[in-house]
Amino acid sequence: MKGFRFTKYVPPQDPEKNTFENLLNIFLQLVTMTGGDVAEALSWLSNLDKRYNMTNPGYGIGDFIEDLKNKGYLTEENAKGEIKITGKAEQTIRKNALEEIFGKLKRGKGGMHKTTHSGPGDEKGSERRPYSFGDNLDQIALTDSIRNAQINHGFGGDYLLTEDDLEVVENEYRTQTSTVLMIDISHSMILYGEDRITPAKKVAMALAELIKTRYPKDTLDVIVFGNDAWQIEIKDLPYLQVGPYHTNTVAGLELAMDLLRRRKNPNKQIFMITDGKPTCLKVGIKYYKNAFGIDSKILSETLKLAAQCRKLKIPVTTFMIASDPYLKEFVKEFTKVNNGNAYYSSLKGLGDLIFEDYRKNRTKRF
Repeated sequence: MKGFRFTKYVPPQDPEKNTFENLLNIFLQLVTMTGGDVAEALSWLSNLDKRYNMTNPGYGIGDFIEDLKNKGYLTEENAKGEIKITGKAEQTIRKNALEEIFGKLKRGKGGMHKTTHSGPGDEKGSERRPYSFGDNLDQIALTDSIRNAQINHGFGGDYLLTEDDLEVVENEYRTQTSTVLMIDISHSMILYGEDRITPAKKVAMALAELIKTRYPKDTLDVIVFGNDAWQIEIKDLPYLQVGPYHTNTVAGLELAMDLLRRRKNPNKQIFMITDGKPTCLKVGIKYYKNAFGIDSKILSETLKLAAQCRKLKIPVTTFMIASDPYLKEFVKEFTKVNNGNAYYSSLKGLGDLIFEDYRKNRTKRF
């Protein structure tokens, strides 16, 4: 009798490889925190190595740097000869962010999301209906149709299957979603000894990688807003840094609406990550600023845009990573005018909240 005998598999140990992978994960985290400054990240890594002995006599930080270059994570081939991360490193950072924040997800088939509408769509649903002329043959539910024939005509004599016995599986529409992610880069995102910008960047990178791998027909635009607002590429997210800015929410919403107008998808939404109230407004070529309390002039313009988004059927979901009472009042009023959603999140739970809201909005038409 033939068979197979299995023994316990012991993977070969490669201390240098394990050391490289461990250091790589830490290094990429540090690069994200330093806004893409490789020199500073390596300096931090060296200090951590001195404190926690992460390397060994056979493999030091110098060896790790050489491996980073040889494996395509670092390059010095640029005009200034500076050491920088490569596109491979940027993609690895996004993948790590996806695993860290959305790691509990199971990867599904790429494509567009389901809606509650049924009809001549492209994904089989659970609803059944009688066959009608023009239905595709691959929609016919064979088991249900044969059962109907047996019920209607019995088992005796010649087997009979008529058009009236046929049932078809109702297909479901799948539609695209266009999302704009707004990230606050005002100075308050690093005040009071709390780094709020790094978790925001990680969430943005994770969401971008999730959409690219699981929902490739959806679109994601990322914009940042301080005194002004501008669009950034997904590949630029690791380099994002906070500036000496106020919070011009109006500029961010105006740019987000402009980007979504260019998208032909019927489903559009805005996610806004912020830790404060709007404190800045551009009037002509000058900036109107007031960081003390909620300014009625700035608030009025912000609410006006919230109403415009509602009119255009663009819900705004606000993720407030602060919990001051007067900030909650602003978010409450903003959300009411827009008819959107609002969450008051700690930095730790930010990723889960954004994914849940994204997934929920993918099951309906706005």
